[in-house]
Amino acid sequence: MPAANTKLSRRAWTDVAEEAHRHRDATIAALSPPAPKVPSDLPKNTMHVPDQLLDHSVLPVTKLLPEELLLSLSTGQLSAVQVTTAYLQRAAVAQGLSNCLTELLPSLALERAKDLDAYFQEKQRPIGPLHGFPISLKEHLGLQGLRCTTGYISHWDTIAKEDAHIIKVLHNAGAIFHCRTTVPQTMMHLETDSNLYGVTTNPYNSNLTSGGSSGGEGALIALRGSCLGIGSDVGGSIRSPAANCGVFGLKPTAFRLPTDGWGYMMAGADTVQTVLGPLSTTLEGVKIFMKTIIDSEPWIEEPALIPMPWRTHAVPEGRPLRIGVLWHDGTVRPQPPVTRALKRVTDALQEHNIEVVDFPPHLHDEAWAILSSLYYTDGGEADSEDIASSGEPWRPLSKWIIKDNPCVKKLSVGELAYWFEEREAYRKEYALHWKKHGIDALLCPVGPGVAPKHNTARYWSYTSQWNLLDYPGLVFPVDKVDKRVDKWNGDEQVLGELDQENRGLWDPAEFHGIPIGLQLVGRRFEDEKIVAILEHITDKIGLPRQALS
Repeated sequence: MPAANTKLSRRAWTDVAEEAHRHRDATIAALSPPAPKVPSDLPKNTMHVPDQLLDHSVLPVTKLLPEELLLSLSTGQLSAVQVTTAYLQRAAVAQGLSNCLTELLPSLALERAKDLDAYFQEKQRPIGPLHGFPISLKEHLGLQGLRCTTGYISHWDTIAKEDAHIIKVLHNAGAIFHCRTTVPQTMMHLETDSNLYGVTTNPYNSNLTSGGSSGGEGALIALRGSCLGIGSDVGGSIRSPAANCGVFGLKPTAFRLPTDGWGYMMAGADTVQTVLGPLSTTLEGVKIFMKTIIDSEPWIEEPALIPMPWRTHAVPEGRPLRIGVLWHDGTVRPQPPVTRALKRVTDALQEHNIEVVDFPPHLHDEAWAILSSLYYTDGGEADSEDIASSGEPWRPLSKWIIKDNPCVKKLSVGELAYWFEEREAYRKEYALHWKKHGIDALLCPVGPGVAPKHNTARYWSYTSQWNLLDYPGLVFPVDKVDKRVDKWNGDEQVLGELDQENRGLWDPAEFHGIPIGLQLVGRRFEDEKIVAILEHITDKIGLPRQALS
């Protein structure tokens, strides 16, 4: 944890929330020149509003791909101050469009940018591989002297005593941190909403969620208020926002990236490893992030990490690449656009002599029973106390995952041992299942549909499955929903009650134009492999090379 947990005296929770809003507004008001004023009457789709509001000096900078931006910074074509100023402006506008920030960091970011420019002018070289590069931060990452609430009113006065390890690594590489992004109450939603900041909306449709728990990052990056940010994932919290918002996101294998110094309130969280990982406007941005951190050898300072360098992976040459396809998980059939995206990609793979194998699900319903029993080994007591101590109300999805979840129970030592045994047995079974089908990677849905309506994201298993197994998952955009073609065939077998509920959530008119993302999964420590395979597939079949717009 980044700081001691200082409980508030019993102020009205609404007073704390008002203070949080005032603080955020003050950080945006500190911009000079001021950010453009966002109209109060906004369309549902706000993706193109920044182009209408921002100055011509800002737009070209913020439209650069991460790899292009890095080149411009490292060669002196753009100064760190120019880039930072542009991204501060655009992040402020993104906040007005999607409610995605907890605070802007203009003083911290611009002071750092000036120092980097002075270094470049003196040395005529960048300070490191990320010289002057702006990175956005999910709020629960400890940043010295700043709040770390993890979505709770009662943690408003919790101040980080030092920077999280991952932030130190990125700082040493030359990065600049220009803003922090919203998280949900309890950090355990595939939605981003809290009593501190309210609801973060999807930039493509404000009636839909940006995802969670890294939904602030997803919305911000979709709106180009950042081109690379840090999220975290214990059940889908990087991959859900990436898919919902049409960007790239990677949940790495556990113990590859630093985990020291960031706030996470779930008691017994080590029963299911939470990981940090990148969201970006390009796959190359994901790769840059991973390689920069791992090349710094963070395991030297954090002994829990695996001392494994970032490896170059080449797709097989003596045989066809073999991709498994999980069409559904046996419990919930994905909605029409997801199935269409899977078919589009698999058809294109086969046209390019890539072998496609139907991959049957192996007891995915049992995986959720194990996982949800291990999420809250204290029966949710710690989270309940944090909510009760401020008097704030339970958000709907907090109540669903803790109070309405029949698997959430306080476990004895014996019961905990039982679920550990179940977890390890399931991992072994799945390893054998994977081996039997001999695949290089697995193509699968990210969720049972595209970005859902608010407070309806109650099915996690397309992402949480891989958290239980500790398999890396890489999300990438494919297409957008088209209400004219995305329809149920009418002859699909209903898989059960949850499947029937998911069918009832399908709304072609509301979802029209929303991004469709898919997920490429590998076995443990195959992070580099799935990145390389996606690069190869993208070249072969013409997948989008950058976030949708």
